[in-house]
Amino acid sequence: MLRPVTVRLWAILLPLALMIAASCTHTPAAREHGAFVARTLSLDGKTYRYQVFVPARAASGRHPPALLFLHGSGERGDDNQRQLAVGLAPRIARNPDEFPAIAVFPQSPADASWTQDTARMALAALDAAMREFGGDPERVVLTGLSRGGYGVYELALMQPDRFAALVPICGGVTAPRPNDDLYVHGVATDDNPFAIAAQRLHRLPTWIFHGDRDESVPVEQSRRMAEAFKQAGGDVRYTELAGTGHNAWDPAYASDELWQWVWRQRRH
Repeated sequence: MLRPVTVRLWAILLPLALMIAASCTHTPAAREHGAFVARTLSLDGKTYRYQVFVPARAASGRHPPALLFLHGSGERGDDNQRQLAVGLAPRIARNPDEFPAIAVFPQSPADASWTQDTARMALAALDAAMREFGGDPERVVLTGLSRGGYGVYELALMQPDRFAALVPICGGVTAPRPNDDLYVHGVATDDNPFAIAAQRLHRLPTWIFHGDRDESVPVEQSRRMAEAFKQAGGDVRYTELAGTGHNAWDPAYASDELWQWVWRQRRH
């Protein structure tokens, strides 16, 4: 599942790089709005670093919504930068002053998945950012891509009452190939993991994206999950992108319709 970091146009990278450079230390509160800021947390004796996008006050209001973003395999590590290179952060960087939500970007250690300690770390980063920046607990959306798309289901199964909605992109539930370590551990021992996951999560509005030419995570993963949600009576949308390979995240996050839907979601 390792894949190279997507090459970005300078029009996207330059404003993102400038915001990241400003985030290397804790900046005065007045300067943090409309920028990415670096943070650390301690969990079980380990120190983890993560990034938070803090929206401009004019765009977000007093208690903004929040997103927890889970990156893919290629962004794992401990540099606290790579998780901003692909997916949600470049989308935010195009118009940072207009993005109205807190966005939390934990980084998975190398060779780990969004399970167990890594999942707990991501949730702890979300907790810390919500406390520090006053996020609205009724409007927290969980999203991720590739390995992070699997992580969306994993974390949602861990805390199904925590989130207002889910946006998994080119993810799945079972291993995409034999002997792969990529699967949702929360339902791994069930006879029908898709059905069990959907039964446990069907109350959460979910919008799934996947490219029909994905060679890393087969599109059947999302097709089966979308159908399982429907069978469970869930509020699910499924967008299959024709002619698209593994990179379903750029068109997904570029969709104005997706963001209009995201901002409407509230925890039930």
